[in-house]
Amino acid sequence: MCALRLREMVRVMNCANEAAYDLWASSYPPLPHNPLMAAEQAAVLALWPEVRGRRGLDLACGSGRYGVLMAQAGAAGVIGCDRSAGMLARAPLAHRVRADMQRLPFAAGRFDLIVCGLAVGHAPRLAAWMAEAARVLAPGGVLVYSDFHPDAARAGMTRSFTDATGLRHELVHVRHEVEAHHRAGAQAGLVLQDQREVRLGHELQAPGRADQQGLRVVLALRWGKP
Repeated sequence: MCALRLREMVRVMNCANEAAYDLWASSYPPLPHNPLMAAEQAAVLALWPEVRGRRGLDLACGSGRYGVLMAQAGAAGVIGCDRSAGMLARAPLAHRVRADMQRLPFAAGRFDLIVCGLAVGHAPRLAAWMAEAARVLAPGGVLVYSDFHPDAARAGMTRSFTDATGLRHELVHVRHEVEAHHRAGAQAGLVLQDQREVRLGHELQAPGRADQQGLRVVLALRWGKP
């Protein structure tokens, strides 16, 4: 849900992610607003199943960009869910629920399609997050999500944004290894159907050092529930 930047010698305010997103909400549009997000969205959309008629959840929806795309594709009864009240207020969705993505207020099997964009790194325990997503996913349903690639964190990249006063806010992000995603999905009873990785200089044309070309910066996965 945010930009990925190299560490810089600037003023940084570390605060809770919920408070940071509330600050960011007023300038956060429901569409990709930088090259990384555009490349991430292309990877996620490449993993989408048939959407029409499916009950959709935009999990950790932010300003609702994936919920909007699900609704436009004919999904039935799309719900946007986020912990940030500021972000939810920006989401142009008919149905919005404020909740922690690790404690969802939905019945088991409520959704046929769950999409989560660049938010899994906010979950301190990946297995618990995956189990909760699997719980509310109906049999035959699909979970598609993206996360910042652990290689990006190892390269010194951070999740951050700059507010209207010029102060940069660095968000808390847990580095989940690719193997951890695979283990968590299997433990939750899901089946990995596909996986994509976004690389600098390949899928993502962005400025950076020559030695960063080919660096994996985004991971996107598609899981099915038997």
